[in-house]
Amino acid sequence: MVNLSLNLCGLELRNPILPAAGPTTRDGAALLDVANNGAGGLVAKTVTKEPSEPPRPNLAKIKNGLLSTQFSSEIPIKRWLNQEYQKAKSSGLPLIANIGYNAEEIAEIAPQVVEAGADALELTVRPISDDPSSVMKATEVTKDVVDVPVFVKLSLQVPDITEFAKAAEEAGADGIVAIDAVGPCLAIDVNTARPLLGSKNGYGWLSGPPIKPLALRCVMDIVRKVDVPVIGAGGVSGERDVAEFIMAGAAAVELCTAAITRGSKIYGLTADGLSKFMRSRGYESLEDFRGLALRHLPEEPAPTKIKHPEVLTSKCTGCALCLKDCPYDAVSIIGETARIDPKKCTGCGLCVSVCKPRALRI
Repeated sequence: MVNLSLNLCGLELRNPILPAAGPTTRDGAALLDVANNGAGGLVAKTVTKEPSEPPRPNLAKIKNGLLSTQFSSEIPIKRWLNQEYQKAKSSGLPLIANIGYNAEEIAEIAPQVVEAGADALELTVRPISDDPSSVMKATEVTKDVVDVPVFVKLSLQVPDITEFAKAAEEAGADGIVAIDAVGPCLAIDVNTARPLLGSKNGYGWLSGPPIKPLALRCVMDIVRKVDVPVIGAGGVSGERDVAEFIMAGAAAVELCTAAITRGSKIYGLTADGLSKFMRSRGYESLEDFRGLALRHLPEEPAPTKIKHPEVLTSKCTGCALCLKDCPYDAVSIIGETARIDPKKCTGCGLCVSVCKPRALRI
């Protein structure tokens, strides 16, 4: 029997798939929709002392990803305190409220947000320098005024994300969330020669599948640096992405872009897919494979001896994906089975990574 539930710093989540603070968690009704579609818990959109006035247009779909200039909520904090948080709480799921952006502002609104029903806080802090002092201060003042778990969300806009994560932990953070959207980035409409977004210079912040490898690397690095739970965020769009983050050591994940582009049903679909994935591999709980990839990191110094892929003929379907993608012309298809030319093969491993039937291995 597969069990997807987990206890995250005292929060009982029915599965590890949370929404990230963003358009799909913009108010209480949206949060209820996320809950009704299978998320494990809730994360409300970033709330600040004053509502934001984002430039328009502020969202643009690009190849495999999304550019955004939306940041904090456009809804006044008073309405969040009086209506939106309570509406979200009616779902029965744990509610994490994201607040920002500096220590003074956070210290003022944190107690109000908790009093309004937040079960935990997620801090989005804008560092004012290359050292983690602003993150530490925001964490410390929050822990001084509330008694709920405090998570700190980090971005790549810092010199060393592991240093900032460790500093947040030392300041009292109960957990780390990594990573936020990446940027600034630019996309141009070639039909009009204008940027897709209405922000200054047309700049936006990239989210979705293109940033997942960056997020995974950050999560793995942070997990090895801190002793508090790490929530992975960035590019999660299905159960295999969730599995990767958990294998990298994440306690849970946050998902936003896929919910924007595919709808809130993605939460339940991903949870169901994760359950099937675990069942197929004999995992009964998340702990069975959490951090598993940390046991299989390549040795140092990295091996340089060429190893040619082995073709598992019983699995090969002759689909020719390896033939199409090999940059060294080392693959041929003979009798509907792949063949590797050892004189041309450099052991790069690309063919193994594209083989859908998993008929190649090194």
